[in-house]
Amino acid sequence: MAEGGLDGRLVSAVREGDAEEVQALLERGAAPDTLDADGLPVLCRAVAAYDKPVAETLVEGGADPDRVLPDGTTPLWRAIDGGSPAVFGAVLGREPRLRLPESARQRLLALARSWYETGAAEELRRRTGAPGPATTVRVQDNEIDHVDQVSLGGLVVRDGHAAILTSLEWAFRILTPVDELIARAVRHADEDHVDWSAASWTLVERRSYETWSAVVAHRHHPDPVHRRFVADYLRMRLFVWSGHSYYEKKESELLATWTAEEADGELLTKLLDAFAHYEHPAQEAVALRHAGHPDPRVRREVPYLLTSQDTPLTPAGRAALRTLIGDPDAGVRVTACAAGDRDEELLPEITRTLVLLVEDPDAEVRWDAAAELARSRDPAPAVADALAALSGDDEQQVRLEAAYGLVRRDDPRTAEAVERVGPLDADAFAHDHRVDGIARWRWRQEDATSE
Repeated sequence: MAEGGLDGRLVSAVREGDAEEVQALLERGAAPDTLDADGLPVLCRAVAAYDKPVAETLVEGGADPDRVLPDGTTPLWRAIDGGSPAVFGAVLGREPRLRLPESARQRLLALARSWYETGAAEELRRRTGAPGPATTVRVQDNEIDHVDQVSLGGLVVRDGHAAILTSLEWAFRILTPVDELIARAVRHADEDHVDWSAASWTLVERRSYETWSAVVAHRHHPDPVHRRFVADYLRMRLFVWSGHSYYEKKESELLATWTAEEADGELLTKLLDAFAHYEHPAQEAVALRHAGHPDPRVRREVPYLLTSQDTPLTPAGRAALRTLIGDPDAGVRVTACAAGDRDEELLPEITRTLVLLVEDPDAEVRWDAAAELARSRDPAPAVADALAALSGDDEQQVRLEAAYGLVRRDDPRTAEAVERVGPLDADAFAHDHRVDGIARWRWRQEDATSE
């Protein structure tokens, strides 16, 4: 096919938001900087549509984010102007600090900073002259984080310029003061907001002791949102730098002290969750201190602390876990059963508790209980009976757990339970261990029939 034909199809694929087709056309030779009917590169159309997958595909395929447009802007400028951190990240391209001259870097920083300091609604009002309030809706900006989308006077923008400014500064290796980054993050008090995520990620990437110290100093802040940011930062560091962090011992000591001081139940829950991922000699003591906490969210974290070390339960730890297995809160009971399943002394009691939990009116509790029964080591007939009963549950995930558990036990009721699971979304369950286990069971049945 002629080049013009490919380019025309690329314009259509970008307009339709078909990233897979865009990729295929680029691989076949379509020009990544093809102009659309407005005389602009197709990358600008993807940016205007907030289409991150297409924008990312185009840039990776060679589209120029720094191409100067008739109005003097560039696709990267427009991505910053649009206020979507996800789209901005897709368009930023490689090595922007080395690729862009100092003057261009300063202009981009000034644009992002102006939007952030002025505010999205006020900047739209300045640009359009439109009176009245702006319309604001929350939208998903990437797989995890959300942002406000603001409309006024016929213009639409996403209010993610603080996150863009934070990411742009780091891309240019500008070490913004820690207090300023945290101030940008906590103004929304929302861990799933783009501003929070950008600040947290940037500070995790900055590995100096000065940065670490300045962040953790906020654990003494009177506002729990600041303290929550520190907890989130520490947890992210744990997963990003696990096994490679000079600060792990310092962090575990900090968490051991902090858990004894923190009064906010929601925050204490996060601290205990993070603390369970470290190795620290005080873990059992911390767990026992909070085993009777009035907040069930806190108590749900205690079993993991009691069993996080690869050592047998102590008598005090087993006694605390036994109490939690009988806790008034169903979520605590499920967690305690899951954490204590390796303890032979507690196993019969765990089974009895789980068998009762499968009758809970809360579908999530039934699902958790079914999952624990499905992987239980207890050979008691009550386990298989409970799983067989769950195979008729209204929730498909519960039925799937029940069928998988019966497969593992080679129970005569397996075929009926598998049939009751019903059709499964192929993409959603592509790598599911339960689906894989059931598939293997089916193959064994077919082999046995064919013999």
